Amino acid sequence: MTSPALQLKTEGAAYRIKSEAEALEIARSLSARFAEGAAVRDRDRILPHKEMEELAHSGLLAITVPKIYGGIDVSNAVLGEVIALLAEADGSIGQIPQNHFYILEALRLEGSEAQKAFYFNRALEGDKFGNALSEICTKTVGHYTTTIRPDGDGFVINGRKFYSTGVLFADWIVIFANDENDKLTLSFTPRGAPGVELVDDWDGIGQRITGSGTTILTNVRVPADAVVRHHQSFERPHTIGSVGQIIQAAVDLGIARAALRDTIAFINSRSRPWMDAAVEKASEDPLTIHRIGQVAIRIDAGTALIAEAGRKVDRARETLDEADTVAATLAVASAKVLTTEAALEASNTLFELAGTQSARAGHNLDRHWRNARTHTLHDPVRWKFHAVGNYLLNGVPPPRNGAL
Repeated sequence: MTSPALQLKTEGAAYRIKSEAEALEIARSLSARFAEGAAVRDRDRILPHKEMEELAHSGLLAITVPKIYGGIDVSNAVLGEVIALLAEADGSIGQIPQNHFYILEALRLEGSEAQKAFYFNRALEGDKFGNALSEICTKTVGHYTTTIRPDGDGFVINGRKFYSTGVLFADWIVIFANDENDKLTLSFTPRGAPGVELVDDWDGIGQRITGSGTTILTNVRVPADAVVRHHQSFERPHTIGSVGQIIQAAVDLGIARAALRDTIAFINSRSRPWMDAAVEKASEDPLTIHRIGQVAIRIDAGTALIAEAGRKVDRARETLDEADTVAATLAVASAKVLTTEAALEASNTLFELAGTQSARAGHNLDRHWRNARTHTLHDPVRWKFHAVGNYLLNGVPPPRNGAL
């Protein structure tokens, strides 16, 4: 069996971004545009199909394609900032490409030359990759019951996935499954393949339009050349978890920025000063000024940590040296801790400072807190504190998994 070629989109191939500066410029432009309808999309649960097509055709979803395959291979600091800009506009849109980029990183590390040439080219043409990874009702989040078994000259997959972020918008569904030796694989299958059922049943309080619902896999046939041995990444020093986690941190950073932005706007346009402040405007209240500065500094620190972590991930990717990959892992863990705290603090402080009016449903400002609270549940930060502390105290390197 050979991989089925996916027909080019009728709108034409994606734009080819030429530099990191251009990638950031395009991200800023899309961020401003996507922000305009974010509150309504969240309130009415309008899935961002149009926005995701625009994102794909902008070329941003191909910015991590290696140069030898026609991409520009942006630094991880730039990747983080692009994601933060998208999440600042709409937390859900910022999260949707996370698995897309994780999959491209897995392909970089584990794919055959033929797989890289084909799937990297599909990314350059504007194709979107969605994941069928996580499951519920397993012993831990790292356990999977979905299976892939030999069948003729290919394989057949059976299982049920949840938290399938991005599959409702994807051109390719990438299925994570255990082989007969209980080794983790990932398989590329085109959207609409027989046996794949997508259920839009995500009902989380936040990140409401990420499309993170159920994927049902019933005797899904995949060709041998569409299967990647994903377990190999975790048997040696790697950066795949660091790339995935730096994107998660960037989503939280974008949500924090959005909450601070809307806090400032509300205080300046609607809030009243507290009567004991003896000032004319809420923006002149000294305690409010102090808290705004406090939150802003925390967000700036998160931005700096992501940039620094990105540089360490870049170095580790080049060397795949144990010391460099550990340094990258710990730096990304630190960034994720800080951005988690910043997102929760900024979205909670919004109501504290903006006042009772800000809690009215019509403003839908609670989406920032709901998004922050929901997204920061990814990969608990208490274990990131543990990873950093255990390395510093006992010299124990962090585990090699996709959550660090």
